Amino acid sequence: MFNRVWWSILVLVLVPGVAFAEDGHAAWLRYAPLPPDAAARAGAEVPRTIFRAGSDPLLQSAEQELTRGVQGMLGRPLAAASTMPTNGAIVVGTLAAIRAAAPALAPNGDLAADAFWIRTVHQGNISFTVIAGGDARGTLYGAFAWLRKLSAGELLDALDDREAPYAPVRWVNQWDNLDGSIERGYGGRSLFWANGRLRDDLTKAGDYGRLLASLGINGLSINNVNANPAVLSSDFVPQIARVADAMRPWGVHVAIALDFGSPQSLGKLPTYDPLDPAVVAWWKARADALYAAIPDFAGFVLKADSEGRVGPSTYNRTHADAANVVARALKPHGGILFYRGFVYDHHMDWHNLKNDRARAAYDNFHPLDGQFDDNVLIQIKHGPIDFQVREPASPLFAGLEKTNEAIELQITQEYFGQSRHHVFLAPMWKTALDFDMRAHDQPSPVKAIVAGRVFHRPLGGFVGVANVGDDDNWTNNHLSQANLYAFGRLAWNPDLSSADIAGEWSRQTFGTNPQVTKTVDNLLLTSWRTFENYTGPLGLQTLTDIVGNHYGVAVEASEENGWGQWHRADKDGVGMDRSVATGTGFAGQYPAAVAQIYEAVDSTPDDLLLFMHHVPYSQQLKSGKTVIQSIYDSHYEGADAVAKYVEDWRALKGLVDQERYEAILKQLDYQAGQAIVWRDAVTRWFHRTSGISDQAGRVGAYPGRIEAESAQLQGYQVTTVSPWETASGAGAVECHAPSCTAAFKYAGQAGPRDIVVQYFDVNTGAAHYRARVNGNVVGEWIANDRVPSRKLDGGSSSRFVISGIALKPGDVIQIEGIPDAQETAALDYIEIRPAK
Repeated sequence: MFNRVWWSILVLVLVPGVAFAEDGHAAWLRYAPLPPDAAARAGAEVPRTIFRAGSDPLLQSAEQELTRGVQGMLGRPLAAASTMPTNGAIVVGTLAAIRAAAPALAPNGDLAADAFWIRTVHQGNISFTVIAGGDARGTLYGAFAWLRKLSAGELLDALDDREAPYAPVRWVNQWDNLDGSIERGYGGRSLFWANGRLRDDLTKAGDYGRLLASLGINGLSINNVNANPAVLSSDFVPQIARVADAMRPWGVHVAIALDFGSPQSLGKLPTYDPLDPAVVAWWKARADALYAAIPDFAGFVLKADSEGRVGPSTYNRTHADAANVVARALKPHGGILFYRGFVYDHHMDWHNLKNDRARAAYDNFHPLDGQFDDNVLIQIKHGPIDFQVREPASPLFAGLEKTNEAIELQITQEYFGQSRHHVFLAPMWKTALDFDMRAHDQPSPVKAIVAGRVFHRPLGGFVGVANVGDDDNWTNNHLSQANLYAFGRLAWNPDLSSADIAGEWSRQTFGTNPQVTKTVDNLLLTSWRTFENYTGPLGLQTLTDIVGNHYGVAVEASEENGWGQWHRADKDGVGMDRSVATGTGFAGQYPAAVAQIYEAVDSTPDDLLLFMHHVPYSQQLKSGKTVIQSIYDSHYEGADAVAKYVEDWRALKGLVDQERYEAILKQLDYQAGQAIVWRDAVTRWFHRTSGISDQAGRVGAYPGRIEAESAQLQGYQVTTVSPWETASGAGAVECHAPSCTAAFKYAGQAGPRDIVVQYFDVNTGAAHYRARVNGNVVGEWIANDRVPSRKLDGGSSSRFVISGIALKPGDVIQIEGIPDAQETAALDYIEIRPAK
């Protein structure tokens, strides 16, 4: 019996194609067994010995990774050789070291730092796989690239691939707080900080460094840009050094974010004026202390004069003054400063139609072009607002010709469903990276500008706000891992297509089964448009609760406040007029060729029309639809698309390991319910505001839906919901008694039906629900989901589906709610539909 059990376990682990449970921690570095045909071919192509030319820790990491990958995918070890083998081997090392150890194997030519060259060299019947780097880190990147090819089933016997990073700087920003929380982090607690100090166990932080290295990321900022000044204190230097130690084997250099007022708040100086000699000396002393402990420290990230953070305006100094005082402290050590271009007035007068948050970055930084030191990079969000579902590329990219830049992409899904919704962001990022700014009327895509290739600047690159946490799968959503992967791949090579990246990720993460890869690729590549369709199409931005949790639908949240994300919808029309002729003038911040396109309604792309212009609801789009009908149609198309995702994923049962299959199915089903909430809320709001009916007659007409406030209620009380559009009908019901019931009488045809219960799951308790049909319990659940809402609104609106219940006319459906703490077991409606 003992032997039989263990043999079964070995079969599950080693036999290719057999699904086994996974929690997502391995991400795309699973190194799962290859299918038999691919394994047989690769087994013949991959040498059985590995030789490392050099002792650098990064080369050791490369050797260990290759050994681990070959063992996992081919089921056999690599034997380590201490001297150059003569009978074939995988040879890893820097180009210089390989030339010294085996000149015949080394490729001709040179390699820059971080670059690599992968070659297959045949000497008679003997084959060598050569992975050479311009430096040790380049060799490590080459090892990961070769393993990526192996996992994809690529032919390996004739390789001659040379790669170099598109830009020198490829960083990730974590927004981790010292108490262990993460701002805009949806994957758990910080990997680094807890209770005001560094975590004792940095094992998972090191694992994160490995993930980043596999993508070519070379810098990591480990605390929130809304920085706690304490991170610069002497007590924290050894703690930061420990993180650097954990990241160093993976070539990831550690950075920290600063509070600009630190010379005063931490250093107890009377001022933090960047031109004060004492302040200059203080910044130098702090940088010197960090580099004494961490010689490869990467640098600083600084957010100043933005969203309440102190900055140089206190002393009538410029952003260049602020950046340079810090950058000069870093300069002797080779460190760099990322200065965030996210500076705007969040108390703007919304009555003034000339005010425009979109103008702010250009207005603040364009006049300072050429005044920043050469180790400063201005970190520019990809769009001019704040990671909305659709924005144009920021005009500041073309507005700084003499200043280093980096593009900031948000990997964490702040306005994209906060990892509760599946949205693959690479297609959106590509619209910004590939956008041609036509600077001086010459080809100038954003990706080339930020890399320093257009204006020939010494530094440039890519920054991603990642915010992974200590959840088993890093992001609290298996599919959201694809965004971290996509950022790294685009930072390395922004010429890659979204389809290329999706295919790489799906094969490494879920295997090479054709049905699985086709389904996952489709989920990824269509998800941005789908999310845009059911949230904020045509350049409306995301229509979420921007003054609250940035999660649930709230159409009016962006109006009548100083935050400046206005859409200006009223009874006559919708959209921001950003033209030069009649609006805010934002369109004029672009080079002339682009400004001309955005200036006129007729030449502006439909997807950005309402971002650039205020138009009547009857305005005809290039699609032939009116604006209002497009708003209606897109929201129904988006909700239908997510419902189709659920069905497509169900078809993969048995082809994906059960643990991840069930987790993703649950997530997609939740998203399908939320897409309906968004669909109904936005279309009802625009229907009421515009007074124009949906040509298809869908808005406000919901067959099979029975409102809770119209049910026979015992204990439940009718209540309003804010914003009004996030509840179906006139409101909802909630319970302030020990238990309450709402009874509904079925009046449809007899047959099997699904009963959908729409309820509110706030995060202030765990209410208990029980559903009965004619007194018999048919469903029971607890409202204890993790949502960011403390009140009845679109974010807390959730659903429970009771499938395949036989109903006949006159049957009584009763929902019992039992409150808990501050959660009132609130109900919105039930919907009865044909069983799926």
